[in-house]
Amino acid sequence: GRRTQLLKGLPATSTVEENSAAGVSVYNFNVTVSPLASEGVAILPTIVKSNPLTEAFDIEPKGGLEFRVITTGNPVLDYETMPKSFDLQIFVEDTTGRTDLNILTIQVTDKNEHPVFRGNMAIQTVTIYVLEQTPPQRIYQVDAADPENAELKYSLLPATVPFSIRESGAIFSTKKFDYEKDPHCYYLNITVTDPDGLNSTRTLNINIININDESPYFITKQRIYRIPEEQSPGTIVAKIAAKDPDDEDSPSRLFYSIKSSDRYFSIDPASGVLQVTGRMDRDAPPLRLQPNISLIVRVEDGPSSGRASEMEITVIVDDVNDNPPECNSSAFRNEVNENTTPGTFFVDIRNYCKDIDVDPSNNQFSFTGLSGFGSNNFALESTVSGRLVMTGTIDFEKPGNPGAEVYTLTVRVQDIANPNYSSKYPFNISFDNIIYIYIRIKPVNEYFPIFRNLSYEFSVSEITKVGSSIGRVHATDKDWPPSVITYSIVAGAGNRDYTDIFWISPTKGDVRILARLDYETTQKHIFTVKASDQEKSTTASVTVNVLEVNDEAPVCSPNFYSLQIPVSLAVGTNINGFRIECQDRDSDPRSFRYFINEGNENSHFIFSPSAGSNISRLILASRFDYESGLDTNWIYTLRVHITDDNLVSARDKTTHLVKTGTVTLSIRVIPNPTTATITTPGFTVVTTRENLYSPSAWYVPFVLTLGCSLLLGLLGSPALRLLLLRARRPPARETRGAARFHFTFCVFSQTMTQLNTVFDGEARDPVTGRMYEFNTRSGARRWKKSNEPLQPVLPLQVPSSATHNSGQGTDRAEAPSKKEPLEKRKELTAATKPAAKPSAGQSETPGQDWAEIAK
Repeated sequence: GRRTQLLKGLPATSTVEENSAAGVSVYNFNVTVSPLASEGVAILPTIVKSNPLTEAFDIEPKGGLEFRVITTGNPVLDYETMPKSFDLQIFVEDTTGRTDLNILTIQVTDKNEHPVFRGNMAIQTVTIYVLEQTPPQRIYQVDAADPENAELKYSLLPATVPFSIRESGAIFSTKKFDYEKDPHCYYLNITVTDPDGLNSTRTLNINIININDESPYFITKQRIYRIPEEQSPGTIVAKIAAKDPDDEDSPSRLFYSIKSSDRYFSIDPASGVLQVTGRMDRDAPPLRLQPNISLIVRVEDGPSSGRASEMEITVIVDDVNDNPPECNSSAFRNEVNENTTPGTFFVDIRNYCKDIDVDPSNNQFSFTGLSGFGSNNFALESTVSGRLVMTGTIDFEKPGNPGAEVYTLTVRVQDIANPNYSSKYPFNISFDNIIYIYIRIKPVNEYFPIFRNLSYEFSVSEITKVGSSIGRVHATDKDWPPSVITYSIVAGAGNRDYTDIFWISPTKGDVRILARLDYETTQKHIFTVKASDQEKSTTASVTVNVLEVNDEAPVCSPNFYSLQIPVSLAVGTNINGFRIECQDRDSDPRSFRYFINEGNENSHFIFSPSAGSNISRLILASRFDYESGLDTNWIYTLRVHITDDNLVSARDKTTHLVKTGTVTLSIRVIPNPTTATITTPGFTVVTTRENLYSPSAWYVPFVLTLGCSLLLGLLGSPALRLLLLRARRPPARETRGAARFHFTFCVFSQTMTQLNTVFDGEARDPVTGRMYEFNTRSGARRWKKSNEPLQPVLPLQVPSSATHNSGQGTDRAEAPSKKEPLEKRKELTAATKPAAKPSAGQSETPGQDWAEIAK
């Protein structure tokens, strides 16, 4: 819009006091609009930019076209930490498109603020501690500051307390305190004031700490104590008591401890009760060698750095029968083969059991109560010896045998002395006296694995996915317990292409295929599998019959071919004799169907037969019509699909696999060719013949040239000799009637007419197998070069001179008169040459027609 003075009262400068609350008015101004602006202001006055950037100001309307700048309170203006001045750019636009942009400068003014405490006093009430008898000294430093950096004054209330504060804010004690006489706590109000009288106050608590002067003493006289071993934690051994002279008129506040760290006992710090904290095992080191425990008990009148006294006491640990017989568990885990002879000694339990009680009367024991599963096959010789022997025969394969591999026997082992296990084994005394003997009967591998079938036969489709399961073999073993049988393939699972076509699960016998099966290559696979129980093994034969599936696509020859046909080819003609021959390794020849899937515009081409044979010919189905514009394409690229589903019934089409082969044909349509012959005036006989000359016959023009040269030499040699003879003889008068020699030279004129032969078809020679090209009208042929495309037909323009002599046609022309000069004949002869050279890509020698001119 146009820049116009719309903001009345701007630019201007205003001030605002720091710490102003939100909504404080800073500056008022008006907006003047054009009389044409009937609707007033389109864009209200807005702060579009501030320098420095801030959100502390905003604009609000006062009514009508009056507005004011106010503080937002976010952030709060601070003279000490924020910029002192802000430049606000205010923008406005009326409804006519006129705009205005002006600057309002706002200066922040300073305001006197209360002093503030810093450090701990700023956030909490500070408590400090002073020991009694401490001489007067500084006890605390007050930290305060004024926002305006003014000098502060410190004061302390009440004035009667024994403390003072200095100008630096340091607080000093003014006396040495006595805890028993002076108050134990003082509350001080600390005030800090600035030069204008603004102040702030905080509270300071001062606690006086008592100190002890006298050492405590023990009043317990006993020094030796006895206690049985294996006492539970918390058992009280003794109560140690002491007193402090400083606390004669009140309960003593003493602290008890054991001077050196002890693993067995602890003492309550307040009551002095000595109790058990750790297990005391008289039968284990170090108590097994030294059962006397010495303790140094210490009493203090303070938790640390107090006055203290010490006393030594001795605790004697007595032995009890608290250990049952202990037997080596590995000694009771043994193995024995099945069918072991009865009476065989198995184990002597006495040699593997012991009692670790220190007192000899507590470590004597006996063996009783043999029981458990299979105990009828074992027996103890006596309760004292502890010898275990076999009394029965165990055979896993025997009918009625329980079939257990492990026999669990229990034997009760008891101390002769009265046992006291409750402290060590609180669950069940009888359980603690029973030991377990585990006897594993080792099975003997007596039988070979046996396959369920001597041979297995599986049938699988040739398109089965790799990794699929095709069957399972299973073998059993009469040994008990059943042996773990593992399966493997030992022979015949591969061929010349794959080492392993099949895989068998070692544990389940599941047979899977590892490579794709092909019915056309191999219809049956035979391999050998082995079942082994790690010691003995047996084998079985597996036959896999591969089921045929239509998984091969038809393969046709040729699969790519290029053809050229004349535009006037008759309907129903087998184009160039072309045919395709298809083969399918897994389909009957009658199953083929032929479709031209792409490129058959106007349906000019069909294949016959279209189904039921593996050989089909390309037929022209309709004529070409380029004159009316129906056909515009001169080159057809046909994509032919050959399927092998001709024999599939309607019922099976939903599941039967259909494969498709593809053949690509390129067909070029050639316009009708024309032949141009230029004749010379005169009587000339032209004989036309097909020229089968190829570039390799380079010797033809050479022989013709050499023959003409020799002929001219023979005719010129006699004339040259006569001239030399006359030059040597003396001149003589001419004699009437003398004989004279007349030589007549006949000049033969040969005119060649070049005809552009079009080779519009190609085929394969049945003897040599090489490809050759031919003209469908004349039958002219030539061998096809591997890199030479089929020649397109270009129509030739025939000059008017070619048809000048009516009734003569292109095969005859007037012979030149004998009286015409030689130069005229040369011109006429030159006129018989072709009017234009062959187009690019055409061969000049093969397929040309030569005109042989008679004299």
